[in-house]
Amino acid sequence: MPVILRRAGLALALVAAGGCASSGAVKRVETQVAVLRAQMTRQDSARAAELGRVIQLQQRILDSLAASRETLRQFRGEVGQQLLEVQQQLVQVQELTGQSQRRLSEMKRQLDDRSERLAMVDTTPPAPVVATDTTKAPVPAGTPTPDQLYQSSLQELRRGSLTTARVGFREFLKSYPTHGQVPDALYFMGETFAVENTDSAAHYYRQVVERFPASDRAPTALYKTGLLAERRQNRPAAQAAYQRVLQQYPRSPEANLARDRLAALKP
Repeated sequence: MPVILRRAGLALALVAAGGCASSGAVKRVETQVAVLRAQMTRQDSARAAELGRVIQLQQRILDSLAASRETLRQFRGEVGQQLLEVQQQLVQVQELTGQSQRRLSEMKRQLDDRSERLAMVDTTPPAPVVATDTTKAPVPAGTPTPDQLYQSSLQELRRGSLTTARVGFREFLKSYPTHGQVPDALYFMGETFAVENTDSAAHYYRQVVERFPASDRAPTALYKTGLLAERRQNRPAAQAAYQRVLQQYPRSPEANLARDRLAALKP
């Protein structure tokens, strides 16, 4: 556009310099120059408007990026809050998925033994049994064996029937106090209370740790004692429980979990 104006100005100058141009010709040239200037002004306005739109679009993009960053920050905060719940469920998930090969082998052996006993009951008449061990004493007809009572109670717990499972484990502990699965029964008694009564759950977890410190359930029970203390907002008790896990059971899977919780509880 400046080139056009320069040419129009040059034409006007030539007309004026010629001395022979009429006033009408000069007027037309001036009109054309005015029109060209108006067109250039409109084009400049259009460009300015377009530039304004570009700036507005850029600002909206920046605002959107800022909102995305804030959303991401909030999301990270929510993920951090959920981390504790995930860690609390980890031990139970490990139990349900059967990561302990030794326990799987023991369960298989118990099932095989029970199947053999049932087969013997079907094919041979009962014989009198004399025993001093309460876990092997004869029971009245129709009464479940210790293994049957324990397994049925565990199944009820896994189905979510906490009250039924609790009754079964309590009967098991009362009837067979010297049975080899007493530590497990105590631990699962704590599990039946873990959601609705943290004090009762902690009571049974402590029994596992105090009475059977060498059992496989002890580090898990001790770690869960710390989780319960956290739920009660008792940070010192939780830290003390996690420290005991690291000191008494440093090679257990719960030791890594306890170390993470201690790091999270640091002020």
